[in-house]
Amino acid sequence: MMIAGMVKSSLVDYPGMVSCVLFTPGCNFDCFYCHNRSILEGTHEVLSAGYVESFLRRRAGLLDGVVISGGEPTLQPDLIPFIRKIKKSGYKIKLDTNGSSPSTVKQILDNGFCDYFAVDYKAPAAKYEEICGRGAGAGTVKETIQLLVDAGVDFEVRTTVIPQLGKDDLISMSKELPAVPKYVLNRYRPPENYKEYDRSRIMEKPYSQEEIKSFAGLMKEYQPNTVC
Repeated sequence: MMIAGMVKSSLVDYPGMVSCVLFTPGCNFDCFYCHNRSILEGTHEVLSAGYVESFLRRRAGLLDGVVISGGEPTLQPDLIPFIRKIKKSGYKIKLDTNGSSPSTVKQILDNGFCDYFAVDYKAPAAKYEEICGRGAGAGTVKETIQLLVDAGVDFEVRTTVIPQLGKDDLISMSKELPAVPKYVLNRYRPPENYKEYDRSRIMEKPYSQEEIKSFAGLMKEYQPNTVC
C-alpha cells in the first residue's frame, strides 16, 4: 500500500470523528484545480504501510477513524487488505473516491469494510472530460453512486463549485443522480500548484458563499439533502 502523506489528527475530514487522514499517490483523473497535485505522480512512497499501522496502534483510543483519500485510493491494488487490517484494529473507515472504480467499491461494500464514503461528482456528464481530463467520464461515477444508494450505506456526494460550473450545470448534475443522503457543495479555492496552461481558468473569480447557497437552494428540488 503506497501512502504519500498523512494528517495525524483532523476534526473536519470525517463527520463527527477525530480522524487520521491518509493520502495515496496517483490518480486516473487530471482535474485542473486539484489541491493534491504534488502526490499525483504515483512514483514514490513517502510512508510505509508498516509505519502507518504502528502509528494507528499507538493512537488507539485517541482517534475514532481513518480517512483514506488521495489521489485516488481505488487505484491501489492492496487497498482492500489494508482497509481490512485497519478495520480489525477497531477504527471507523471513511473512503474518499472519485467514483471511477465501482467494482472496487462493490467489493468494499460486500465485505462491510467502510463506514462512510465521500464521492466527488465533479461536473455534468457532458463536461466531465473538460473538467477532469482526457478519458474521464461520469458513467462509472454514477454507477458507484447508485451502488451506494442501493446498499443503503452512509455517504455523501461532493461538488467543488468551480467558476466553470454555472447554475444550469449544477441543476443538471443534481438531476443526473439518484437522491443521495447528503450532497455537499464546496467553495472553490485556487490551488497553489497547477499546470501553467491552466492559469487563466485557475484564476477565474470564485463564487461567493452566498451564491453557492443560492445554487444549493435550486438543487434541492432534485437533491433535497443539498448543503453548503
